[in-house]
Amino acid sequence: MKTYEPGEAFGELALLYNAPRAATITAKTDSLLWELDRNTFNHIVKDAAQKKRDKYEDFLATVPILASMDNYERSKIADAIKEHDFAKGDKVIQEGEDGSVFFLIISGEAYATKRVNGGEDT
Repeated sequence: MKTYEPGEAFGELALLYNAPRAATITAKTDSLLWELDRNTFNHIVKDAAQKKRDKYEDFLATVPILASMDNYERSKIADAIKEHDFAKGDKVIQEGEDGSVFFLIISGEAYATKRVNGGEDT
């Protein structure tokens, strides 16, 4: 099915979902593997998720548009946040495209432009 090489991982689905192994893995050569048991993995993941939530909640509490939300609502937003990096000059959103997400600037600056008579006005 597949040959695994250094840096690749396997077994994560059984670990995450407490499911039976979906395949058999056999050492093709002398190999050194690291293992991570379910309890340790879950502890690390939960701890990382809590640190991420705390970081985002602290920031979200300072955002005026979210000021009327309670802590529980902000924590749900914190859990759903996805970080995106943009380089200088990258377009974050484009005038006229569907608006299915909104952005919060954590660091850096952005500017808005609007088409006026076929040109752009900054």
